Amino acid sequence: MYMKVFIETYGCQMNFADSDEMFLHLSARGAVRTDTLEDADAVLINTCTVRDHAEHRALSFLGRLMKWKRQNPSRIIIFTGCAAQRLGERLKKRYPFLNILCGAKDIEQFSQRLDQSGLFNAPGTPAPASSGLSAYATIMRGCDFACTYCIVPSVRGPVKCLPAQTILADVSAKAARGAKEITLLGQTVNAYRDGNVTFADLLNRVSDIPGVERVRFTSPHPIYFTPDFLNAVKHNPKIARHAHIPVQSGSSEVLKAMKRGYTRELFLEKIDALKACGFSVSTDIIVGFPTETEQDFEQTLSLVDRAGFMTAYCFKYSPRQGTPAAQMKLLSQNILEKRLAILLNKVRGLADASYQAQIGTVQEVLMETPHKGRSSSNYWVDFKESYPVGSVVKTTIEKAAGTLLYARETHGK
Repeated sequence: MYMKVFIETYGCQMNFADSDEMFLHLSARGAVRTDTLEDADAVLINTCTVRDHAEHRALSFLGRLMKWKRQNPSRIIIFTGCAAQRLGERLKKRYPFLNILCGAKDIEQFSQRLDQSGLFNAPGTPAPASSGLSAYATIMRGCDFACTYCIVPSVRGPVKCLPAQTILADVSAKAARGAKEITLLGQTVNAYRDGNVTFADLLNRVSDIPGVERVRFTSPHPIYFTPDFLNAVKHNPKIARHAHIPVQSGSSEVLKAMKRGYTRELFLEKIDALKACGFSVSTDIIVGFPTETEQDFEQTLSLVDRAGFMTAYCFKYSPRQGTPAAQMKLLSQNILEKRLAILLNKVRGLADASYQAQIGTVQEVLMETPHKGRSSSNYWVDFKESYPVGSVVKTTIEKAAGTLLYARETHGK
């Protein structure tokens, strides 16, 4: 009889990839997934702690599981990820019904944690699973930066790049199971290096794997967009022309206080180089960092105008316990609310302008349904004609409406 596992994942794409990886170890011990909590014999909670709200949501869900477990004390609760790393053994004191704890730094030891618990069968061969049209591939863990507002380095540790051959084997297996689009994951993904294998080399090798039609990546750091990377892009159409690059502030002074490792001028230089290669760019922005002056904020507004982002995700600064910035004097909530409202108003039209700018352009679209797919530059495109799911269709864009482009004519692949 199979053990049914319910998985709840919070946070970034890397967490979702980690959840899939952890499920493989559960699958090797006879587990199958269920989407219904009441049917589950075990629950895996994979957590985020980048923002306080995400951590509280995970803890709230864990707390509610006490009643679920009382209904059947043999049920198993596994708590993993960044919040598990930050809070550690305190969690077991607060939630004594918790069975297994595995922090983000120990994800690679998850299999051993299962065996040490004595709650699972001996491992066998994981059940084969379809990868779907798109699949994630983790290529590195951790971060070597020390941004003053960010808790990620303390909960995920320093950078550790996976061997290139391990990554290629992982991607090959996912492509064999039907994945056409691969997204490479890492905290500073474009800093990847394994011996002589650079990030650009890895992009080319992954795109050469049979079945792979497109390669995406997240989250890159601005300073690692090198000439080597740009050269790979120019010669390899399978590398997606979209990057989500968190800028966080448009002020060099604030960026310095944040310890981001680049200036406003360098960031814009990198954006210009990417756009020259046909990239669309989205970003994250923090307003109200403790050192941010009105002039600094104006610099952020002007950077939004200058950079031409396709979209921007904007957040009020909130301190995370254990980070250097948490010791700084906070700006008033009134200032935070006012600046966020101004910035949101500024970025509100970015997506519409970006979609309108695509009219008349030629796009390569990976079909996700018979009539709709995503372009290399990450726009949704609608077709009157029907095409096989997973095929790549080259088309001219006729019009844009909302967050959808419409194809006028096709040109084959």
